[in-house]
Amino acid sequence: MRRLKGTVAGFAIAVAGLLAAQPSPARAQGTMNDLIAARQRSASQSDSRLLVDAREIIYNNDRNTISASGDVEMNYEGRTLQADRITYDRNTGRVYAEGNVRLTDTSGAVTTGSRFELTDDFKTGFIDSLRVEQTVQDRGETLRTRMSAARAERVEGETTTFLRGTYTACEPCRENPERPPLWQVKAARIVHNNEERTIYYEDASIEFLGVPIAAIPYFWTADPTVKRMTGFLAPHYIHSTALGTGVSIPFFWDIAPDKDLTIQPTLYSRQGVLMQGEWRQRLLTGSYNIRAAGIFQRGQSAFLPPPLGPANREGRGMLESNGRFNINPQWQFGWSVALLSDKWFLQNYKIRSETLASNYLMLESTSQAFLRGVGDRSFFDLRGFYWQGLSYADWQKQIPFVTPSLDYEKRVNGPDPIGGETRFQFNVTHLYRQAAQFDPTSFTNLAFPFGSGLTTAGYQSCVVFQRGVCLVRGLSGDFARFSGEVSWRRAFIDDVGQVWTPFTYLRVDGFLNSPDTTGYQNPEIANFINPNQEFLGRTMPAVGMEYRYPLLANDSGGGAHTLTPIGQVIVRPNEARIGKLPNEDAHSLVYDDTVLFDWDKFSGYDRAEGGVRANVGLQYNYLAPTGWTANALIGQSYQLAGRNSYAVPDLINTGLQSGLDSQVSDVVGRIQVNPSQNFSFITRGRFDHSDFALNSFETQAIMNFNPWVPITGSLTYVYYRAQPLIGFLHRREGLQPAAAWNITPNWSIGGSVLFDLDRYIDAREDFLRTYQANFARGGQALANTTIYNRSDPFTIAQAGISLGYKDECTTFSINYAMTPRTAATGERETDRTVMVRLELRTLGQASFAQSLNTSNTSDGVASR
Repeated sequence: MRRLKGTVAGFAIAVAGLLAAQPSPARAQGTMNDLIAARQRSASQSDSRLLVDAREIIYNNDRNTISASGDVEMNYEGRTLQADRITYDRNTGRVYAEGNVRLTDTSGAVTTGSRFELTDDFKTGFIDSLRVEQTVQDRGETLRTRMSAARAERVEGETTTFLRGTYTACEPCRENPERPPLWQVKAARIVHNNEERTIYYEDASIEFLGVPIAAIPYFWTADPTVKRMTGFLAPHYIHSTALGTGVSIPFFWDIAPDKDLTIQPTLYSRQGVLMQGEWRQRLLTGSYNIRAAGIFQRGQSAFLPPPLGPANREGRGMLESNGRFNINPQWQFGWSVALLSDKWFLQNYKIRSETLASNYLMLESTSQAFLRGVGDRSFFDLRGFYWQGLSYADWQKQIPFVTPSLDYEKRVNGPDPIGGETRFQFNVTHLYRQAAQFDPTSFTNLAFPFGSGLTTAGYQSCVVFQRGVCLVRGLSGDFARFSGEVSWRRAFIDDVGQVWTPFTYLRVDGFLNSPDTTGYQNPEIANFINPNQEFLGRTMPAVGMEYRYPLLANDSGGGAHTLTPIGQVIVRPNEARIGKLPNEDAHSLVYDDTVLFDWDKFSGYDRAEGGVRANVGLQYNYLAPTGWTANALIGQSYQLAGRNSYAVPDLINTGLQSGLDSQVSDVVGRIQVNPSQNFSFITRGRFDHSDFALNSFETQAIMNFNPWVPITGSLTYVYYRAQPLIGFLHRREGLQPAAAWNITPNWSIGGSVLFDLDRYIDAREDFLRTYQANFARGGQALANTTIYNRSDPFTIAQAGISLGYKDECTTFSINYAMTPRTAATGERETDRTVMVRLELRTLGQASFAQSLNTSNTSDGVASR
């Protein structure tokens, strides 16, 4: 017998010699590896071997064929062919497999059919009733794709052509396998090229539940195993009043395994061509990317004129880069930097940026570079910051540039022989700001320095620049601060279980001030600080003691109760130079249960708490055998001697109306209950020390009804009393319910609504408009009157709802979002947007977003 491509020769010779053309009732082992290998090596130096396993093997010398039947399995060069019957025709060199035929390729792809006609290396031939199932990993999930056809041709194991073929990633219905999948692609010809790792579709249609919804003459997609491939990506369609109708066709270039480039031109009917590009590269220790976008606008009149919009700009664009690199396991450096031509560019053209950060009303781009190191008991962080304001009221000259900002912390044991723990802290901050920023503490001192009325943007400021009626949010000029602190503490537990923790610390601060008193409003800072004092220092030593005495008790049901009285006394000199130093990082002061026992309750280094203070509280904990837990805390703070730092105003009145600005502080408390893993409830509040009136209140309930009902939800309520001395001229009160329901294993719905119960946003905007209009007529500022007399207390400030479907092959979602925003004209708008997204796994995805607004003046777009 001649050698047949180094495959079947050994099998045929072995069968001829051992079976003498007689059927064998016993299971024949064509996998007689030694004999077959010897025969093959004698015929060729090739190491390829055909291994056969079957119940019956027959050699027919007359017809020159070899037949195997009964659970036949043939293995050759990593490919496995299984069938009920396999016949090899020596005359043609063809292999015929029938009955439950299954071919497993080297890639793991499984091809099944009723009848295979292949060459002896299983690479080329025809297949009837073909079905190919391939297992791939997609986003950490195992996904199976399926292709089928009535007949197919396989060429050299590289190309498979499916005649009247179908492709899908959906699992067949278990109850009714003949039922059409959720989606599939049908085509006159489907060509799967393994070498190119591409699937081509000719005269194709996309069907949902067997119903054609789209016809496409010709297209191609990457093989499901492909993670990256050069080619065009799914197009995007855009429609906007200001931009016109547009289409974007991204092109992805897989340059190398470690780098790629995406180029995305977008043609707008009204504005021209927007070019976008992104370069990505991964190195041995990290990765970085560079993104750029730019356009020369043709329809500038679609936007508002300055300072409300970019109508005077022809060229607009952005440049952005992000990177993260590991120096070693402890050290890392990186950056996230964006340069924008104007504050409206990203919103106008809906461009994604990794530097964007937003809160309820403001939007900004944050650029930074950092070097960070983390040890077992140490931390180092060096950063530089640049913020670009993207909201209508942002004046870039009032936003600081910070470089550097350095933080270092180290903890060590000791010192011997006293033991305990010593902590070293160090901070350096330098910032520069071109223009001072002022805020009023009352409506009667409110001013708009760059215009009034509803047609000119204005940056809020003061009429009278005096302490107590005007706050200095930021000083113009150069300012630097150096802060160092060393602290020590050690806990002692006596024989009756009392815990005594003595502690001490020493902090030293140095300020280098170089105020800029030239330019608009900048000279007014002389009313608040001495611009001639370039260096100022401050020292704050402290000693203290904290006492805790946990009292334990068990009830008859096995529950454990712990009642812990807590006392703390801190002795310090008075804080120096209050109101004479800049305050850039200690603006926020929230006095609640979480900071009751902090040694210094200020949030930053620019302020340092002084005087003798005592903090006392009572804490209760409960643990049931079933896992039921509860926790409660109530406490108060007392200024025993010296000057109360929180009662002395600085440039922004930090500490006033905080609940700590009297000798006896407000009462703070917390209650937290967790009856099971599925439910939790927490509430905290601050109550006036004199009449127990409510000054602030927060509560939240979280519910998970699984496994009874697949519903999760939460209810949050907050209330904050007005604090005009620190710039909050209205009380703030809100209610937010949120819920998610998995209707079925595939369908889910969820959403949340934020109710502005006191209509704080409406009241604020109403007053600003009234003030501007009155000021434009030459009148005076108006008093704060009747702003809460609203007929509907449940004003929706923000809302969102989503409906989604997800299975092994499809992801579909519809989202509706309603968010407030303030227009460039100063008017308040509500942005309502509907977003639809459809993803056919392994095939592609499409998304669509449509604003339901009739105007977009918050983005600098002319109202329509």
